[in-house]
Amino acid sequence: MSSILVTGGSGFIGGHCVMQCLAAGHQVRTTVRNLSREPEVRALLKRAGAGDDNRLSFAAADLERDAGWPEAVAGRDFVLHVASPFPLAVPKHEDELIVPARDGALRVVRAARAAGVRRVVLTSSFAAIGYGHKDQAAPFDETNWTDPNGDGVSAYAKSKTLAERAAWDYVEKRGGPELAVVNPVMVFGPALGPDTSTSIKLMQRMMDGGMPVLPKLSYGIVDARDVADLHLRAMTDPRAKGERFIASAGDFMTFREIALTLKSRMGAAARRVSTREAPDWLLRAASIFEPSVRQILPELSKPKNATNAKAKSLLGWAPRSREDALVATAESLLRLGMLKEKAAA
Repeated sequence: MSSILVTGGSGFIGGHCVMQCLAAGHQVRTTVRNLSREPEVRALLKRAGAGDDNRLSFAAADLERDAGWPEAVAGRDFVLHVASPFPLAVPKHEDELIVPARDGALRVVRAARAAGVRRVVLTSSFAAIGYGHKDQAAPFDETNWTDPNGDGVSAYAKSKTLAERAAWDYVEKRGGPELAVVNPVMVFGPALGPDTSTSIKLMQRMMDGGMPVLPKLSYGIVDARDVADLHLRAMTDPRAKGERFIASAGDFMTFREIALTLKSRMGAAARRVSTREAPDWLLRAASIFEPSVRQILPELSKPKNATNAKAKSLLGWAPRSREDALVATAESLLRLGMLKEKAAA
């Protein structure tokens, strides 16, 4: 069994990574910005089924500061660098996302190298792969990179692209540590608690009827449990060294297809879910008054797709279906009492 640091263990993907590392018998340390959150995070993981947490410890570290990182990585064999900002709202300036993502990745990789960590697995995103390109029918794969200077590339996509590039450049120039990267699409699956990710909040809005019309957008779907599983495979498999892996359960889905899945599988609990698509012109008009709508305009009615063949063939990854990931999310929101619809419905 190994000693592992998981950054951002209080987050959605990070929490699932912590749980799977503990289930596999590893010694786990996770970072929080303030150690006062340790009891809260322990309780959250316990409620989610983490079991025995005697092998779990905490370290205080912030992506925007150097302090704490040497202590966090000390004695670790592997680092899963999961923590990264992903807000619902559009930042006032793109550097609010870019700087902490890029500099945070470099802080972690730099500290890992100094501590003799064997391998860092970086959580990047499909946002670092599939944006800023001309329209293409072929699925995106790990050889593709988002063009940060491309038309309509969001601050979030820029932040993930520049952070991942910075990590690869550092490792190439300094000769270590080993690096592998996981590039998830939109991550769903069971919420661990009320402190949720952007994708979970999106599901919450849909289930509560907060999206009366749906944009003509398509996204990949993957379960957080499968993203965590891919991190662990990329951590230990020698073939993962120096590789990127797209984490997607299958072909991309439109918002309407997501809504129809919820209607079909969740019954009365999904009665507030709308299946009506908004014409593109309506969203363009709405964007004049709503900045959050403005950032999706370049992607309207532009289907995307990506292949998960590399993760499957090289690492033996076998994700749950897209539909099961969506339903697991909705069921967890009901179970946690986070929807208008009562769990007993």
